[in-house]
Amino acid sequence: MRGLTVLATGPLATFQDLGRPGYAHLGVPRSGAADRGALTQANRLVGNRASAVTVETTMGGWAARATGFVVITVTGPPTDVTIDDRRVGSHAVHGVRPGQTIAVAPPRHGCRNYVAVRGGFAAPRMLGSSSTDTLSEIGPPPLRIGDELVVDAAADDWPPITFAPGPPPSPRRHELDVRPGPRLADLADPTALGRLRWIVNPASNRIGVRLDPDGEHTLALRPGLDPQPSEGVPLGAVQVPPSGQPVLFLADHPVTGGYPVAAVLTAASLDRAAQLVAGDVVRLRLR
Repeated sequence: MRGLTVLATGPLATFQDLGRPGYAHLGVPRSGAADRGALTQANRLVGNRASAVTVETTMGGWAARATGFVVITVTGPPTDVTIDDRRVGSHAVHGVRPGQTIAVAPPRHGCRNYVAVRGGFAAPRMLGSSSTDTLSEIGPPPLRIGDELVVDAAADDWPPITFAPGPPPSPRRHELDVRPGPRLADLADPTALGRLRWIVNPASNRIGVRLDPDGEHTLALRPGLDPQPSEGVPLGAVQVPPSGQPVLFLADHPVTGGYPVAAVLTAASLDRAAQLVAGDVVRLRLR
C-alpha cells in the first residue's frame, strides 16, 4: 500500500479538496481549501484532477514517512521542505522513496501550505467531499500522529512542467480588494471601509479572519438601524458586528448571520486573506 504515515501534524493539518458547494440551504458550509489557488496549483504540478484531496498544513510542523514510493509537492507560501533532512524546493515535484521522511517547515510568510501526492489522498467522503469542516465537524477529523494516508487514483496525464514559481514574498501590509456588499449602506460612513487600517487578531482561523482597528477609529453602524434578521452570507463576506471590527469569512464560515455584510472579497483576495497571520496589517480596497 503506497502512502504516508503521519509523524507530526503541526498546529492543524486537515484533508482538503475543493469543498462541498450546493448545500448552504441545508446549513452546510462549502468548506474546502482556504487557499483554493494553492491547492489547485499543487494538484496541477503532480498531474492530479483539480479536485483531488490534499493535506492543508497550518504554520508548518508537519512530517510524514513514506510507506511506498510517492510523488509529492508542496505549494502555498514559500517554505522549507526536507526529505530525510535534505532541503528540497517547494513548488516542485519530488519522489519520496519508502522509509524516507518528508517535512514541511513553518512558512516565512503566510500560514497554510498544501501537500499533494500524485493520485491524491484516499479519504472518506461526505456530501461529495473529503474536506474537513472545522465549524460543522463534517468530513474526516483533523490528522493525528500515526494516521496512515493512502494514495488514491486521481491522477491525470503529467503536466508539461513539474515546477512553478512560488508566490512573491508576502508583505506585512496587505491590500485586499472587496466589492460592495448588500448591507454597505448600513455603515454610518461607507467610505470608512476603504480608509481604515486593520490588524489581524490572533483568534483568526479557517472560519474567519478577525480584524482589530489599527488606531482609535473603527467602523460604526448607522444610528437607529433596526435589528437585522439572520440571512445568508457568502464565502468572502466582510461582516461588521456592532463592535465595528470586521470579520472576513473563510472556507468554514457559517452560511447565515445576523450582522451586516458590508462587502465581499474578490476571489484573488480571498486566497490572500487565507494566508494572513496575527499582526499583519490589512486595508480593504472598495472596488
